[in-house]
Amino acid sequence: MKYIKFKNYEYQVPIGKIVCVGRNYAAHAKELGNEVPEFPVIFLKAASNVIYSGEAVIHPKYSNNLHHEVELVLYIGDTIKNVNEEEAEKAIYGYAVGLDMTLRDLQFEFMKKGDPWTLAKSFDTSAVLSDFILKEDYKLRGDENIILKVNDSIRQNSSIKNMMFSPSKIVKYISEKMTLEKGDLIFTGTPEGVGRVVPGDKIFAEIENVGSLETYIVE
Repeated sequence: MKYIKFKNYEYQVPIGKIVCVGRNYAAHAKELGNEVPEFPVIFLKAASNVIYSGEAVIHPKYSNNLHHEVELVLYIGDTIKNVNEEEAEKAIYGYAVGLDMTLRDLQFEFMKKGDPWTLAKSFDTSAVLSDFILKEDYKLRGDENIILKVNDSIRQNSSIKNMMFSPSKIVKYISEKMTLEKGDLIFTGTPEGVGRVVPGDKIFAEIENVGSLETYIVE
């Protein structure tokens, strides 16, 4: 079982489902040749995909194009269904930095066939997490900088203000489609600048005032 780890607190919460949002930054959607969606694109990762800062991402042998995607991650602390935006905001208990590692070659292949993205998004070590900071200790301003470096070279550098759907809107939308429960995590999408990583690469990701993580790619 994988657990949510909290900054400055020793208790842990089991991770439930991981709901991910695609194409939430217009520039990222455009860089991959995708249309900007009217509503969030939703997919899932398994809790077993999770690793933590300092651990290694294992490059699957069946892919030749592993991409990094840095994201703001939300921790849901209440069970909610069909909530309004104010209730959605209250259900967000904390934040973390996350990496949605993606097998881009498989994803493009699946998209051409009209198949689900699951095997391109949900594989061992595909979800990297920092410790979570609780909202009671820090509440988002909404304009925090979000960056990712590969081997000390900046690849992604944006602000969460560029998200098309805010955290509360995302939670509201998902709650209309499925029940969200304590321990569920929501990856809120990545800004432009995604790119390939290979074994030996080192990744550093950070969101201003939220946290940071480090990982590296191995075969």
